[in-house]
Amino acid sequence: MTEVDASCGQCQFGMPGNGCDLAIRMEGKVYFVDGSSIDGHGDAHAKDGLCNCVRKAIVSGKVLNERFVASEMTLVGLASPSAVMEEN
Repeated sequence: MTEVDASCGQCQFGMPGNGCDLAIRMEGKVYFVDGSSIDGHGDAHAKDGLCNCVRKAIVSGKVLNERFVASEMTLVGLASPSAVMEEN
């Protein structure tokens, strides 16, 4: 398990693309996330949502083809922090 910064790739990390997609910053690099979605972590456009702020998260997974493939992802400091993980 590794602590990373999690947020919207487009809104907070300046990544390319339209819409809002979950991303992490790990060791100074940013990656879009596969295996978990931005909506799996609450309302992305709420005041404390991932489109409006960068949150700490605990993750496990691996980088594959310049994307982070998450097997687990939990935001730190939320009342109900566990995310809905997607089948790959």
